[in-house]
Parts: sequence; structure tokens; C-alpha cells
Amino acid sequence: MSITPPRDRSRLGTRTRLVHAGRDPSQQHGFVNTPIYRGSTVLYESYDALKNRRADYTYGTTGTPTVRALESAWTELAGAAGTVLTPSGLAAVTVGLLSCLKAGDHLLVSDSAYRPTRIFCDGFLARFGVETTYYDPTVGAGIAGLMRDNTTAVLTEAPGSQSFEMQDIPAIAEAAHARGACVLMDNTWATPLLFPPHERGVDIAIEAGTKYLSGGSDLLLGLTSANARYWPALRRTFDQFAICAGAEDVFLALRGLRTLPLRLREHGEQALRLARWFQGRPEVARVLHPALPEDPGHAIWARDFLGSSGLFSIILKPCPEAAVAAMLDGLELFGMGFSWGGFESLVIPFDCAPYRTANPWAPGGPGLRFQVGLEDMEDLTRDLEAGFARLRAAS
Repeated sequence: MSITPPRDRSRLGTRTRLVHAGRDPSQQHGFVNTPIYRGSTVLYESYDALKNRRADYTYGTTGTPTVRALESAWTELAGAAGTVLTPSGLAAVTVGLLSCLKAGDHLLVSDSAYRPTRIFCDGFLARFGVETTYYDPTVGAGIAGLMRDNTTAVLTEAPGSQSFEMQDIPAIAEAAHARGACVLMDNTWATPLLFPPHERGVDIAIEAGTKYLSGGSDLLLGLTSANARYWPALRRTFDQFAICAGAEDVFLALRGLRTLPLRLREHGEQALRLARWFQGRPEVARVLHPALPEDPGHAIWARDFLGSSGLFSIILKPCPEAAVAAMLDGLELFGMGFSWGGFESLVIPFDCAPYRTANPWAPGGPGLRFQVGLEDMEDLTRDLEAGFARLRAAS
């Protein structure tokens, strides 16, 4: 089975396109959803077909109808030339970087990037002769001054992981492309629904489908899409590693895709309500959310983004670590865990200081990152009010 090319969905709204993208009931006995195809071996019809690899599918690592369905749908959503699926968001980052780097190259990475990405750059890439320099995420067109003759890639992330600085992606892309460098972006916070990466100049876009595409905190998945220039290299790198996503996870992601716009909108509205509530709390020094007019990156967000998601941070006024622990340990509705994008609310304490190198992290108080789920806002604020009471008592 192959995905029948769409007649023309460009005139349709995003919600309509996501309901229909990547599925063809006429090719699956009328059933609405593409089923789970699980397997490694593919049988050929003849000797000639096997010899010339003349078949829709040749081996499990190169794809299945389930995989093809999500690849097709995400490619359409992202406005890309093609997409590959990996077993995690970090794997999506690594396959993207390895598609445009070689020994002796220089890589520029935002100082606010996802920390496991930094670990990959400082560990694996360094061992194979790629040098990484971390840059101030607010540098914008000034990235040109950091580029060398061997700078072949610039990795961006907007907003920054945990610290939520905004990046001027179009300005960075223009400067990097003038020097022939590839621009990559971790677009997990926004997804293509809120930031169309390839329209904004990104060559290779990275998403952790583990987050909003799942929506249920029950799968691990990465998606890496590329424009026409970099798609052949991305596909070639992926095939050489054969880092395949699990069939069940791909199926669940396809299911999550159908409701992604509705859930993302609700997460965004909930998060903005809670962010404004935090602004009125005496215990909070600053709220890090680019959709707030007071945020330093708001102008860039308003220009380039189509909305905001459910993840943001706050900086507390100075207080003992024991007080933060007392606040978090007693929360009933906010779990503590290192992911986000699911239906439930989460919180983690964070401190970027130990690993930031381009611009030191000194916010003046403890940081908390919140993932706002789909609970009733009155219940969430009541839970936090009790938490702040514990914080004050322990201070």
C-alpha cells in the first residue's frame, strides 16, 4: 500500500488537512486509519522484482505503510521535501546534524539549546572532529561575525529550552545561507502549526513527537524534515543508520496528529492564563514566556509565530532550596518529570548556570519550568497557591 498523493489540499484549512493527511481508506479496505504494520521481511513477487528492488517496500528499516503515512502527513504539514522518523527527539537532532557535518567542520549552536543536544555535540561530534561553538541566542544577524570558513551548520532553537530566549530565525538563516551553511532548528515548542520552519528559512527542522504530537505521554518519537536542498542528504544519513521508530509509536502519533491543532490551542491558552496569574504573585520575580508583551523576545515572537504552546518558565525571588522543595513536594496536580506536551501538568526546577557558556545564566532566583495540561485552571491555581504557602513557610 502507498499513500495516494493528495489532489490539492493547499486551499483547505490546517485542521481539515490534518484530519485527512497521510491516510487513504481506499488502500486499506475502507478502514479510516492506517493500521500498524510490524515487520522486517518483505516478500517480492519475482526474481526480477527482488533483483531490481521493484516494490513499494523493500525491508522493514526503509519504511512500512504506517511509517509512510506519518512521513507523508508531516511532510505536508511542515512544507518540507521529505521527513524521516526516529525513535526519540534526540535521535531526530542527531540524524539532522550528521546529515550536514563532517570531520573538520565547525558548528554553531544556540547556548539555550536542549542540554542532551549539547552533550551530543561536546561528546560524539567532538570525537569525530567537529568543533562546536555556542552563541548568544539573541545574536540575530550578528551570527555572521561568528562564522568561519569551515562553519557548515547553525543549530537554532526557539524559544530556548528552559530559559525561553527568542531567536531571530529569518535573520540567522539569511546570514548563514550567505556563507553556504545549513540552518537547523529544534521546533518542538511550536510545531509547524505555530512556526512553519521551512517558510522561515530553516533547512532541516527537528521535532520531538514525544511531546505534542503524542499528547498522551505514552510514546517516544522524533521527526526530522528537510527542504529540497538537504532532503537527499537527510534520507541518505537516515538509511545508513537505520534508526527506526517503533510501529506502535508511529500509529499513536498518527492518531494524535488528527487532534493536534485543538489540543495545542488549548495548551497555549491555558499556559498564557497561568503565566499572567504568575505575574501577579509576590513570590515570582519574572515570567519567561515570549507571548507576554513584557517578554524581551515578544516582538520576534509576534512577528514570526502563529501562537504559543503550553510550556514556559518562571524565576522565583531568592529563597532557600528547601523552600522550593517544600513547594513542589506537596503539589497534587503538577507532576515532576522531564517531558511535556501531554494532557497532564508538570513542573521541574532548573538551573542553566552549570552549562551555559556564551552568556552566563544568573536570573537572581530559582527557576521552575511548567508544562500546563488540560486540567481546570481554578484547580491548578489552587494547587499552586497552597504550594506558595509552603514555600513562604519554609523560607
